[in-house]
Amino acid sequence: MMIRRWMCALLIACLPIGVWAADARSQLNDFVTQVHRATGAFEQGTLDKQGQVQRPQQGEFSFERPGKFRWAVQKPYAQLIVSDGQFVFQYDPDLAQVTQRDARASIGTSPAALLFGSGSLDEAFNLQSQPERDGMQWLRAVPKGADAGFSYVDIGFAQGLPRQIELLDAFGQTTRIVLSNIQSNPTIPAAQFTFTVPAGVDLVRMP
Repeated sequence: MMIRRWMCALLIACLPIGVWAADARSQLNDFVTQVHRATGAFEQGTLDKQGQVQRPQQGEFSFERPGKFRWAVQKPYAQLIVSDGQFVFQYDPDLAQVTQRDARASIGTSPAALLFGSGSLDEAFNLQSQPERDGMQWLRAVPKGADAGFSYVDIGFAQGLPRQIELLDAFGQTTRIVLSNIQSNPTIPAAQFTFTVPAGVDLVRMP
């Protein structure tokens, strides 16, 4: 489940000034067609019943469509998720363990499909415009599949950028991700999306 939340956070873009006034759905469609890669920073955490962020984390990300990304948690402890487009690797240094999953199975109809998918978003999600709040225009994506592992993800756009993501998982827990320092379509070294299991670290292969 945590992998799905982190991959959701990689939904990031830099859209032309001309679409700033467009609704959130139009901006998302432009993102899918115009933004092929990006880098940035994130802050994330789960929300309690009072809407306060719990267990906050900070880090940096990069992605390249289709299917490649790097999600590096730096604070309060290190953790790394890397996808080379074929496999997703989750590395926990404290546990000295790497979990490997098939990228297509991991992404599938998860929130990450909003980022990496190149086809029609309507094939996997029901997209619903939401009321404006917190100075952002919002779009809700509800997965059509019953096994997505989450109920919906809300994406908030401001000045042509997705600035905030709120994901409600199947257990009723909401994860909030705030995105910043976005660079759209930069040159990213290929090594960012490769992963080698460190010496002495256990590799666990999952379906």
